[in-house]
Amino acid sequence: MTRLLPDVFRDPTIRVSMLAIFAFGFAGAATSPYQSVVGIRELGLSNGLYSALIFCAAAVNVVVSILLGNLADRIGEYRTMMLTVAIFGALGYGAVYIVPAQATFVLSALFLLPIYGSLNSLLFANVRVATRGMERNDVATVNSGVRAMISLSWVLVPGITGALLVNSESMLPAYLFAGLACAACFGLIAVFLPRQNGTDAAATRHLSYLAALGQVISPPVFVRVIAVALISSTLHVNGAILPLVVTGAAHGTVADIGVLVGIVALLEVIFIVVWGRAQRIMSHVTALAIGTVIYVIYLLLLGLASAPWHMYALTLVSGIGAAALISIPITYLQDLIAERPGLGSALISVNIFLSAGLSALLFALGTAVSSYSGTAIIGAFAGLSGLAMLLYCDGVRRRR
Repeated sequence: MTRLLPDVFRDPTIRVSMLAIFAFGFAGAATSPYQSVVGIRELGLSNGLYSALIFCAAAVNVVVSILLGNLADRIGEYRTMMLTVAIFGALGYGAVYIVPAQATFVLSALFLLPIYGSLNSLLFANVRVATRGMERNDVATVNSGVRAMISLSWVLVPGITGALLVNSESMLPAYLFAGLACAACFGLIAVFLPRQNGTDAAATRHLSYLAALGQVISPPVFVRVIAVALISSTLHVNGAILPLVVTGAAHGTVADIGVLVGIVALLEVIFIVVWGRAQRIMSHVTALAIGTVIYVIYLLLLGLASAPWHMYALTLVSGIGAAALISIPITYLQDLIAERPGLGSALISVNIFLSAGLSALLFALGTAVSSYSGTAIIGAFAGLSGLAMLLYCDGVRRRR
């Protein structure tokens, strides 16, 4: 079987990290579609409290990811930190399932699960260390492969979870599945991930936590993060308006939504690998620019869709563009603080938070001045704005 894998994936650290990231994605894919149902309908949280809780949880995840990434850099290895946060995930999901109450849900969502969420950036940081010394093309291939495992979990897990819970009166067992996935992730890291001897002196120089935060928000880094967040926000805008366009302007059904999302997720897995290979012949910025233009074209066409077949025809364009936007920024963001893998990988969480916030503003603006179809077009122009910022920053860097 290993003969079918590219040489870079034969490294045990990379292989185990890919399996661990799949388990991480499994937990999210099993619970995210049902989180609001559990919190609001089953446990009785108000809409306002739930919205505030989700926002605060995202903010906590960003701060924790930066702090733990910096701490892992200072320690000089990531295995111990990953084992620790995996335990928080098992406790968080398990607590909601075993003690289904408002207080448990709030504690889990606001404290335990945001800490567990930092495992995403820690795993990518661990992979970053494993790829140190590899050629740039191989690094892009590895990052694409690791990111594809998250998409693969979203292809497989929601459907399996839905099938298992189809006759259940409660969605709480989804949290049990997620807790088991966290336990599996812990086991993979504890048993199979090779131990590390520590990173080099450049990566382990001590920064205070305030200094680490300062490095993240320094203008050379933060302007680029904002540019990438604007580009990434188009994915969130699409996630919000796609179901509304399908069942509205496109005259589709609720069943079409699930089919369309599944098709695009499958295409993402395929084209993430394709984009990884494309980066062997072009820079990360060039590849991201091409992917952004493709996704902008998709959003513009989405705004013009008026029949179900339009939506299905757009899945190929969406899958190609989305694959670029969810995989290429990982390497680009890590390179912004290349000498500190943990802190650089924490920028992934920062990007997720900022892009989600920007997409919420775009959705509010778009629906206030236009229709859902018009909001897709506004999202497209936001993506172009982010691309313009990115190209400008890259041009300035090259002239220096």
